[in-house]
Amino acid sequence: MSTADRYRKVFPVTWEQLHRDAKALSWRLLEKGPYKGIIAIARGGLVPAAVIARELDIHLVETICISSYQWQEQTSSHKVLKTVEGRGEGWLIIDDLVDTGGTARLVREMLPEAHFATVYAKPAGRPLVDTFITEVSQDTWILFPWDSEVQYVVPLVNQPQQS
Repeated sequence: MSTADRYRKVFPVTWEQLHRDAKALSWRLLEKGPYKGIIAIARGGLVPAAVIARELDIHLVETICISSYQWQEQTSSHKVLKTVEGRGEGWLIIDDLVDTGGTARLVREMLPEAHFATVYAKPAGRPLVDTFITEVSQDTWILFPWDSEVQYVVPLVNQPQQS
């Protein structure tokens, strides 16, 4: 079974919802700080990191660049394109989502002392993050606004039913 076949549901996230959820994450993180800076996991963590940096008044933002997805296909290996120095003490790691935990596990190994936060979490990856806002089922594909556009959708009653 391909990794794309494991997604039975789609959870579309709008720009407004992502902003609200990232701001809600900021509220949770506010009491856990202060932080030296943010380490955003590119690319998905860049937008939430910008919102959180503003809300927590953090001006130092670094990135870790890891490639693990090709659309809905999650690759078996993670390609590290850029990392940061140190063990993460005092830093806040931000990503959009923890799914199976592959990326999170790799980042945790690199920065074991950082606080790891995601906007969304799935059950398989949830134990790897310290803070998140919304949990979704493992079989749900989260459709982020940077991967979509507004268009007509067939009403649920007219869609083929899955058993």
